[in-house]
Amino acid sequence: MRILLVEDDEGLGDSVRNALKHYGNVIDWVKNGLDATNAIQNETFDVIILDIGLPKVNGYQVLSRMRNEGNTTPVLILTARDMLEDRVKGLDLGADDYLVKPFDLKELDARLRALQRRSSARAVPMVYYGDLALDPASHIVTYKGDIVNMPRREFSLLQKLLENEGRVLSREYLSQTLYGWDDNVDSNAIEVHIHNLRKKFGQDFVRTIRGIGYMVDKSE
Repeated sequence: MRILLVEDDEGLGDSVRNALKHYGNVIDWVKNGLDATNAIQNETFDVIILDIGLPKVNGYQVLSRMRNEGNTTPVLILTARDMLEDRVKGLDLGADDYLVKPFDLKELDARLRALQRRSSARAVPMVYYGDLALDPASHIVTYKGDIVNMPRREFSLLQKLLENEGRVLSREYLSQTLYGWDDNVDSNAIEVHIHNLRKKFGQDFVRTIRGIGYMVDKSE
């Protein structure tokens, strides 16, 4: 997952970023509401973690603006405010989940995976495609019953393609999914990952749609 973390507390933000990176995610971190709004308007994220008490523009305003602009990216509100009216306000403005500080980082990761699962209309945690099974929680992929070694970004690319079977995903979109702002990206990085997936699962596994992007056909 590519996650936008919006948190002004340096210590908490650093802990969350490091933990979620450890779980295999790509994390971009901003520390005020204005930068959050700019990032949301110009980048693609799978999930947004949004604090409420932010400098410049508060989290409620960020959330309200993105929903008014038609952005449906799942949002988990992260806040120290434990009052019922605060939770209700966030949910009414369009938040998808709510976690009160302090919290367990494993629970945060599980909630983020659940939000991504709902946004991709999956009823079960596992992703299945023919003889291939992908477990987002354990980062394990099996093919015809055998475990397949998958580096982190190949795993993320495979998950994104399978969750969108039958749909063409642009190279730019896939690059934004796999790489954050601090990553050095080679110009042919996506092509290399696609090549490696084809080596593992067959040359016809991923189709190139010339001038547009890549896709896996809908499973039968």
